[in-house]
Amino acid sequence: MPKAQDGSGPVVHDAHSLPANDNVNPYAFSVDLNGSYFLQKGKMIAYYGDINFKGVGAGAVDRMLGRHFNSPLHASDWVVAEGRGKMLLADRAFDLNSYDLENGNLTVRSGNLLAFEPTLQLKQSIIPGFLTLIGSGKFVAASNGPVHFVEPPIRVDPQALVGWADCPAPCHHYDEAYMHGLIGGLRRLTGLGGASGEEHQFEFIGAGQVLLQSSETLMADRSVGQVHAEAGVPMGGVPQQPGGHAGGQQLPNVNIPGLGNLGDLGRRFGL
Repeated sequence: MPKAQDGSGPVVHDAHSLPANDNVNPYAFSVDLNGSYFLQKGKMIAYYGDINFKGVGAGAVDRMLGRHFNSPLHASDWVVAEGRGKMLLADRAFDLNSYDLENGNLTVRSGNLLAFEPTLQLKQSIIPGFLTLIGSGKFVAASNGPVHFVEPPIRVDPQALVGWADCPAPCHHYDEAYMHGLIGGLRRLTGLGGASGEEHQFEFIGAGQVLLQSSETLMADRSVGQVHAEAGVPMGGVPQQPGGHAGGQQLPNVNIPGLGNLGDLGRRFGL
């Protein structure tokens, strides 16, 4: 058994000692599953018990979609875990936290949302790269650093924004000098551009709460369904597609300042 420098050993968990629906540490979350749970692909790192995973839209899972999962552009990113046991969730050593909604609504970056109870409804936000949860229940989300809750009216750096709850969607705010410059003109014409939160912010008004992470670095949006060629990973690389072509033709990832990496354009915008 490896020992820490102070002579103490690591904390060793089993199915009984893992917490129920709580953090194991700042980077891992334990779900006490007794029924169903929606998970983003690639976020389950281990489990105890009798648990099955089915793609959203597969078989009996179809019956759940009309009530709980109304985001066809993101359906390929998610699975449903069914059964009984303990699941460990993690996401590239980012901070994880669980949140409880009570007859509310919360909009969160799609790449930050890891899992949610089927008592919640997931819907596609009108803002690209974001999803909205409605109702009552628990969800798990990741962030690049601890999350802070602030109240409107407030202007926030787009790259620090994790989501917002029970308040209207934000609007764009641009610094006056920036708007009259060359880059500002290009931004007005194309919707692209911008350099920092000091020049461009998201403005929130009204009641509710805004969730901010402790970093201006967005979590990289990782394409799902792709197994990277790494040591210890069998069949690493792009999965085979029908017809024998590995991976098929992928649309490019586009990083738009203020919105982050939107991932596959077809998946995000339905093109």
